[in-house]
Amino acid sequence: MTAHDRPIRTVLVGFGHGGRVFHAPLIEHDPRFDLAVVVTPSPDRRQAARAAYPHAVVVGTLHEALQAVPDLDLAVLSTPNPTHAPLAGEAIGRGLHVVADKPFVVRSDDGERLISAARAADRLLVPFHNRRWDGDFLAVRSMVEPGSLGRIRIFESALESWKPSITKQWKREAGAGDGGGVLYDLGPHLIDQALTLFGPAVPVFADLRMDREGARADDAFFLVLQHRDGITSHLHAGTLVPLARPRFRVTGEAAALTVTGTDPQEELLAAGVLPGDIPGRAADDADLARGLLVRNGHAEPFAVGPGTYTGFYAGVAAAIRGSGPAPVSTEDALAVVRIIEQVHTAFPARRTR
Repeated sequence: MTAHDRPIRTVLVGFGHGGRVFHAPLIEHDPRFDLAVVVTPSPDRRQAARAAYPHAVVVGTLHEALQAVPDLDLAVLSTPNPTHAPLAGEAIGRGLHVVADKPFVVRSDDGERLISAARAADRLLVPFHNRRWDGDFLAVRSMVEPGSLGRIRIFESALESWKPSITKQWKREAGAGDGGGVLYDLGPHLIDQALTLFGPAVPVFADLRMDREGARADDAFFLVLQHRDGITSHLHAGTLVPLARPRFRVTGEAAALTVTGTDPQEELLAAGVLPGDIPGRAADDADLARGLLVRNGHAEPFAVGPGTYTGFYAGVAAAIRGSGPAPVSTEDALAVVRIIEQVHTAFPARRTR
């Protein structure tokens, strides 16, 4: 077996919700990868990782992982936001490709340094903007890009939920300077989707709220982006919302659409459904008709598929083996981080209680 054909030896750094629910199952699902090492400082999570992936070495630090398995190819980072830049730099310095959770950095100057380091080392640095593979976003994209709605006027996108308690300690304690708050958490998804559809944009208004008593960073935001050709994006996110807005609402000159509810992939993965079984499970869901297209006063429901998070790691494998581009570019992710920095500078979060 040549180096090109052997599985991509992967170390997963972090086994919290992101590592356990998203990355580990997706890596394990793709035969082009070998989940060789899991890194987590938590004894309980190390025990859970050994139970779920008995073939993997489980250690407490990235340094230990590199010592235990010296022929690693890829580091996947699913750790608190402020750790992404130093961990990515360490991995690149040791000759590994890197996949980094969103936001791939907290500060854009760190991102610029990492991009330069990855290029100099001829290593891939791939941001994990997985919601490009949400079924609802793919459905919207399939109607927007061919011009089915006519010239787009307003794109509205929301990720809202009711989560009165913050379970992760680092999220409770982190301020905006440490990558804390909803703008750094959910904002990368919403901003990236808007830029993917409509190209570069500038923030022209934002309302960042700190609604929780004693909050260190924003709990909710409303952000307005201005794209070229007069297209405006209205982005909403919050974790204290009893009744969520539609996931998408897109208004064009010829037609408009809405999508309600959320992509089921995360929920199914969290329930232990294997990635390969998700399309069938989602097809059994009677709630697939979450879309509504309105043209000339006539409303027509349309089905929204489950999406394909597996496509992200398929793209990573192709890029590492030289048969395709990275599934998400660092330049795209850096544009997202720059917008977040601009918003925090121009529209500081306001405390509401």
